[in-house]
Amino acid sequence: MSNENKKDSIDAEVVDTPNVEEENETTKVSESEENELIQLKEELAKCEDKYLRTHADFENSKRLLAKDKATAVSYANESFANDILSVVDSFDSALATIEATSSEESSEMLNKIKEGLDLTYTQLIKVLEKNHIKVVETVGEMNPDVHQAIMQVESEEHEAGEIVQVLQKGYTIKDRLLRPAMVSTAK
Repeated sequence: MSNENKKDSIDAEVVDTPNVEEENETTKVSESEENELIQLKEELAKCEDKYLRTHADFENSKRLLAKDKATAVSYANESFANDILSVVDSFDSALATIEATSSEESSEMLNKIKEGLDLTYTQLIKVLEKNHIKVVETVGEMNPDVHQAIMQVESEEHEAGEIVQVLQKGYTIKDRLLRPAMVSTAK
C-alpha cells in the first residue's frame, strides 16, 4: 500500500469510530432540548388556559352589557310615565267630582263635559297600556310589594288587612313597579 492509501485508511478509521465524549454531548443536548420542549409545552398550556378564561370573561361581559342595554331601552320611558301619571290623577279627580254632583245640579253642559273627559281619559289609558303601563290591582288583600297602606279604618264589610279604599292608583311599567297604590286597609 502506498503512503497515501495508508493515510486515507487511518483517517477513515478515525472517522468511523464514534467518540464517547461527542455521544455524551449529543445526549446532553437532546436532554436539555427535551426539558426545554416540556417547559414550552407547559407555558403553551398556561397561555391557552389564560386565553380561554379571558375569552369567556369577555363573552360574559358582552352578554351582560347587551342585557343591560335591552333593560335600559325597555324602561327608557319611565320618567315620562311618572310625569304623565299626575295627568291621569287629575282626570280621576275631575271624573269623581262630576260623579259626586247631585242630579239636581247636573245640567246638559255638565253631562257633555263629563262625556268629553271620559273619552279623553279612555284614550289616555289606551296610550298608557300600549306602552305597557298598567294600573295595579287593588282588590282583596294588601300586597306590600305594590300597595302602600296610608291608614287603617274600621270596616265590618272587610277582613283585617283587606283594602277598603284606594286613595291613589298605582301603576306598573312592564314588570317593574312605577308607583305603588296608596290604600286604606281594614283593622
